[in-house]
This record gives sequence, C-alpha cells and structure tokens, in this order.
Amino acid sequence: MDELFEKAPIKKVYFKISLPVVMGMLASMIFSLADTFFVAQTGNTDLVAGITVCTPMFMFMMALGDIFGLGGSSVISRLFGQKEHERSARISSVCFYYSLVMGLIVTALLLIFEKTILHILGATSATYPYAAAFYRVFALGSPLVIAELTPSNLIRTEGLAKQSMLAIVYGTALALILDPIFLFVFKWGAAGVALANILGYVLEFGFLIYYTHRDCKYITMDIKKARISWKDLKEVLAIGIPGSVTNLMQSFGMALLNNFLAKYGADQVAAMGITQKIYLIVMLVMIGFAFGAQPLIGYNYGARNAKRFKEALHFDLLVEIGYAVILSVILMIFAPYLVKIFMNKPEIVSLGTYMTRACLSTTPFIGAILVFTTVFQSAGKAWSAFIMALSRQGAVYLGTMLLCSYFFGLHGVVWAQPAADVITFGIGLLLYQGEFRKWIKQAELEN
Repeated sequence: MDELFEKAPIKKVYFKISLPVVMGMLASMIFSLADTFFVAQTGNTDLVAGITVCTPMFMFMMALGDIFGLGGSSVISRLFGQKEHERSARISSVCFYYSLVMGLIVTALLLIFEKTILHILGATSATYPYAAAFYRVFALGSPLVIAELTPSNLIRTEGLAKQSMLAIVYGTALALILDPIFLFVFKWGAAGVALANILGYVLEFGFLIYYTHRDCKYITMDIKKARISWKDLKEVLAIGIPGSVTNLMQSFGMALLNNFLAKYGADQVAAMGITQKIYLIVMLVMIGFAFGAQPLIGYNYGARNAKRFKEALHFDLLVEIGYAVILSVILMIFAPYLVKIFMNKPEIVSLGTYMTRACLSTTPFIGAILVFTTVFQSAGKAWSAFIMALSRQGAVYLGTMLLCSYFFGLHGVVWAQPAADVITFGIGLLLYQGEFRKWIKQAELEN
C-alpha cells in the first residue's frame, strides 16, 4: 500500500484505484438503466412515476451510509499517510458497527412516517400505490443498503478497489436477473423491483465482509477494536456529515424537482425519470473517478507530499472534464433514440430528449465540482466540504428553481439544475484557492 501511494507513477496509481470504482459504478448504471427499461415496458406511466418518486429515498440511504463510509475512509487514508495503522483499525471497526445500528433506526422511522414522507417526495393519488409498494420493501432493507457503504469505502483505502468493485458487480448481477422475474413472471410490480434491489445488496454486503476478512491488513470488523476517542469520532463526523449532506441534498433536489414537475403531469415526471437514468451514464463514471482517487489524494495530503498531491489533483481534473465533454456530446446527439428505448411514446420522447440535453449541458462543470468536493473531503476540510454539500442541489438549486420556474415555467424547472451547476463551480474554485494555496507552498518548502 505505501509503495503504491508514495512512489508509483500518479497516472498508474490513479487508474489502478479508480477504474475498479468506475466499473462498479458502471455495473450499477447498467442495472439502473435495465431496471427503468423493464418497468417502462409495462406501459404504465404511473408505475414509472411512482418508482421515480422513491429515488430520493435511495439517495437518502446512500447519504447516511456516507457518514461512516466516506468519513471513515477520509480519516483513515490520511492516517495511513502518517503510518498510524492501529488507530486506523479501530476507526474502521467503529464505523462498521455504528452504520449498522443507524440503518436499523432508519428502518423504524421510515415505516412509521411512510405517508408523510411519500407525500413530501411528490407522490400523488395516482402514483401513491406504486410508490408505497416500492417504499415499504426498500425501507425494510435499508440497514444493509446503509451499512454496505462502510466496508465498500474503507477497503479502498488499502488499495483494494478491485474487491470493492467485484462485490458491487456480483450484487448488481443478481438484482438484474431477479428484476424481470419478479416484475413479469411473479407480477409483483413495484414491490418486486424493490425486492430485487435489496437481494442484490444482501449479496454485495456478504462479499464485502468476506473480502475485508480475507484481504485487509488494517481495516477490520473486529468488534473488540470498536473503541475510539471522541476526537477521532469527531474527525470522522466532520467529513462524514458534509459527505452525507451532499447525498441528502441530492434527495432534496430530486424531491424538489418531482414536486415542481408534478403539477405539469405524470408524463413530465416519467420523462424526467428516464432522463435521470440517461444522465447517470455520465454522472456515475465521473463519481467513480472522483471517489476512486480519494485515497491517493488523502494519503499524500496526510504525508504532506505537495508534488504528488498537485499531480493527482490536476490529472483528476483532466480526466473528469475530458470525459464529461466527450460523452455528453455523444449522448446529446443520440438522446431521442435513448429515450425511445425506455418508452416509445411521442410526448415522452420529445420531453425526455429536451430534458436530457438540458441536464447534460453543464456536465464539465460537474466534473470540476466533484474534484473540488472530494479534495476537501480527502484533506479533512470540513467547512469547505460542507459548503459544497449545501450548494449544488441544496441552497443554490432551491434559489435557481424558485427563480427559473417563476419566470419560465416548465422550461425554468428543467434548466434550474444547469444554472445551479455553473454557480456551484464558481464557489468550489474560490474555496479551493483559499484552502490549498498556502498549504501547498508550505509543504513544498518542507520537502
């Protein structure tokens, strides 16, 4: 691990630890697209819209998982750079068990407040039965959805990105097989789609536990080591909570979008649901590269190696922005054909094409935003990470949505997110200059 992060060429290390994360993201993307395709083949717009309404709930669970998964991996990667391995082991154990307990609490709360939550998410009288069927099954499986993010993130700090990817691929493959069986053979509808998802997470979680015990040298689930100081816990939470807020804001953003679209009809909600799946083709790969590079950036920040820190950061920006430009142009060109694959209705194809092209127009800015966000998280810059978390799909998005929808109606709702992306990029650039310009100069003088 030390040899890899300290001496190997940056480009080699970057792709070694990032590509498996990207592949895992692609596996998730393939299932997400297939899942939407299978559901759309029912021809039931209310079913498609009902499941789309529940998308923020999944993001909410991912957000909670990031508290200990992302927060723990950030602290541990820096500690590895400082050679504090025993402390890292204790933090890893605490993160695993705390995330599992949190998942059990969330299940209870989701089931108790089902009606209130679904209405907040944008369920209508027509879509509520489908949304509720999906919601209940997914709520019961939430402990595993939340807890699996901890070992998935933590084992990558030891350079075991391949093992993390394999667990995701195995779980996704199972869900992909079960999804059409539950939907078309057993006729279980939205509940069957949710159950296929949950069983995939069960398998993924099992493999992550296996790889942690088999391959990790320092990361552990040994409950005897699940004791850390309040100082260490605060460090985990200082990064984990902003990371969680990032995903919570995605849930907020989706709920906000669904609510503003709902008054225009189920076709608009369904078209945006398809658009979001196509959008994932770009987004998940960019997220994979950004989070895949995090252990490398965190390690060299902890080791105060400014040269490798800058080199990793610059290469990350090049990959993110270059990929975003190329793939976004391709998807914009083929947008009508992609939407038609999911639902071949003229009004859905027209709406989906327009929405897809609007969403893709600012993806290069999103690539840079992801780099800024993960660098703040990797370096333990809690306030900057928190500000970024609240911006793109939080406070900035709310502001652009209110203004754009008021002045431009449906067009404003569609273009509110691209406007928020440009503003958030500017915020991230200013924060980066403020956080790292002085540190880089000092670290270069020390070396």
